[in-house]
Amino acid sequence: MLEVSELDAWYGDARALWGVSLTVGAGETVSIIGPNGAGKSTIVAAIAGLHPSVRGQVTVDDEDVLRLPAHRVCARGVAIVPEGRRVFGSMSVHENLVLGAYRRGVRERYRRTMAGVLELFPRLAARSAQPAGTLSGGEQQMLAIGRALMADPRLLLLDEPSLGLAPVVLDEVFAAIGAINARGVSVLLVEQDIDRALEISTRGYLLIEGRIVAGAPAAELRDREDVRRGILGL
Repeated sequence: MLEVSELDAWYGDARALWGVSLTVGAGETVSIIGPNGAGKSTIVAAIAGLHPSVRGQVTVDDEDVLRLPAHRVCARGVAIVPEGRRVFGSMSVHENLVLGAYRRGVRERYRRTMAGVLELFPRLAARSAQPAGTLSGGEQQMLAIGRALMADPRLLLLDEPSLGLAPVVLDEVFAAIGAINARGVSVLLVEQDIDRALEISTRGYLLIEGRIVAGAPAAELRDREDVRRGILGL
């Protein structure tokens, strides 16, 4: 479904990615793991059309989307849950969710999509009228994921969903990611919590200093000492 080939990226004169190549098949959950500053979020931003200084190829269902603006990438069935959640704090939970269904072809069925999101995240249903800024961090993460699902994506990009969340909330969030994938949505997950990420993934890639240095089935990657040394510095 997704193929990234020889992707390079820069921030000004500083190079962030070096020839990154990866794939996500239909119905797969694939993780990109690695330490802080490795370039994981840059990959997600480039795929989503949010990072302009790039070179290479990104195809979704064999269509090159690398140089499309973000709204046109979304129209191809790609949605992103950004690092830090970025919910609209002064707007209600319901209003945040409705905003996720802005693209043409999705607006008409937003009530049905909303029902699926609230079934996945019952806490959001109970807080529908509450300002998003008053939610807990975990609830805001659920809202950010729910808002992305309102675009009815075929591919969901998740950037560090565990960031700043308590372990008990993480269980809920990662269970929801598994349920989303079970509904047929392909998932590309950027994550530092390697055990949780690889537990729900079919395959994974290790990114170090802007380069993919390992790619393997999730179970194999989780047990490799060089992977843990690369992330934890052990």
